[in-house]
Amino acid sequence: MTFPEILFYLFSGVLLMSAVCVVTVRNPVHAALYLVLSFATASCIWMLLRAEFLAIALVLVYVGAVMVLFLFVVMMLNINLAVLREGIARNLPMALMIGLIIAVEIIAVIFRGVGGTQLTQYPVDEHYSNTAELGKLLYTQYSYPFELAALILLVAIIAAIALTLRKRKDMKYNDPAQQIRVKRSDRVRLVSMPADSERAAAAEKKA
Repeated sequence: MTFPEILFYLFSGVLLMSAVCVVTVRNPVHAALYLVLSFATASCIWMLLRAEFLAIALVLVYVGAVMVLFLFVVMMLNINLAVLREGIARNLPMALMIGLIIAVEIIAVIFRGVGGTQLTQYPVDEHYSNTAELGKLLYTQYSYPFELAALILLVAIIAAIALTLRKRKDMKYNDPAQQIRVKRSDRVRLVSMPADSERAAAAEKKA
């Protein structure tokens, strides 16, 4: 078994373990950290498969943006600073362990093996671009699965909005359709006040 195969099986085991921990641990902060580890390990596997674009996109989009946002939202739900500091201290060992694993994986991929073993074993043309090849595959051979995945994501977004949409009885809502159909006579009404005119006339007579 070659060194790239050893790294592949090792990273795959870490990925499966972290994915299982995401759905089994009770602490939401630990679940978010395990999900970060899953994404980082998956990006290392993409690097082993020489798909650098996917690996970098996975790190930048999910690890660098989405999961950091999730982690901060989970940790900032409790505004009490004392409890928040206690949570940071309690989760620090887990965060350090996961960060160490991610660092070891990245170092193993960057240095491309030990003892002179190289991960890149196939000759590649200098003008080769895996990003261009990925685009060709997505929009030619796998165009229908790609569109199906986009449709599934759209349905998931609509479902998430529908699940979080709640109507409260103590709040007033505006109906845009009724606002568009409104007429001037429905909003403005001219009222004559004869009492004021009589008072004004009486005041003039006294003057």
